[in-house]
Amino acid sequence: MSVHVAKNARELLLKEYRGALATHSKAMPGFPFGSVVPYCLDAEGRPLILISRIAQHTHNLQKDPKCSLLVGEREADDVQAVGRLTYLAEAEKLEDEEAIAAAAERYYRYFPDSANYHKAHDFDFWVLKPVRHRYIGGFGAIHWVDQLTLANPFAGKAELSMIEHMNSDHTKAIAHYVELAGLSTSEPAQLAGIDSEGMHLRIGQGLHWLPFAATCNTPTQVREALVFLAHAEQWPKKSTTQA
Repeated sequence: MSVHVAKNARELLLKEYRGALATHSKAMPGFPFGSVVPYCLDAEGRPLILISRIAQHTHNLQKDPKCSLLVGEREADDVQAVGRLTYLAEAEKLEDEEAIAAAAERYYRYFPDSANYHKAHDFDFWVLKPVRHRYIGGFGAIHWVDQLTLANPFAGKAELSMIEHMNSDHTKAIAHYVELAGLSTSEPAQLAGIDSEGMHLRIGQGLHWLPFAATCNTPTQVREALVFLAHAEQWPKKSTTQA
């Protein structure tokens, strides 16, 4: 299996932000139980979810943490001709206060409304720890992928600093990114996250991941990529990894 397969699978996970969570039913033993959950990726590149303690899927995970998350390309005319990923995992509830705080800071940037019901109701953060993945890139392009996740080198203060700087001082550049990407919007866009492979934009309730032309491993490389895009006339094609 080529590294491109894992990269394509990871990019699908990066850009969708929602999936069908399958758990083992506690109420109906032997039956899978499906539900829809929003997610963002944590500092290690794993899906982070926020779920209610009274939800059926939470009871299921408490009894058996084995689960899967099915992610597919949204708005596809033919769902069998486009990419989809089955992310096999073991779910783990976050218990450490520092880990919970870091998860909340990240998750709220992607889903701001979640802060209200998280505080008002009994919701907990869970992370889906990867086991194996089944990626289908289209007809005949079927692969098992063992290594998919990629840690975010900017997670924490570096990422937050870049996001706050862009949202505060470079709104015109962000608007240009939206235009370059062909996203239609009547609302201003804001950065919600930055990873080594691209940026996450929030427009109203919608989320969009826009890839960099090359992998960025340092904040300086991110700045150079953002400046380049601010002056670009079209979204660049991907090239090789930056040094």
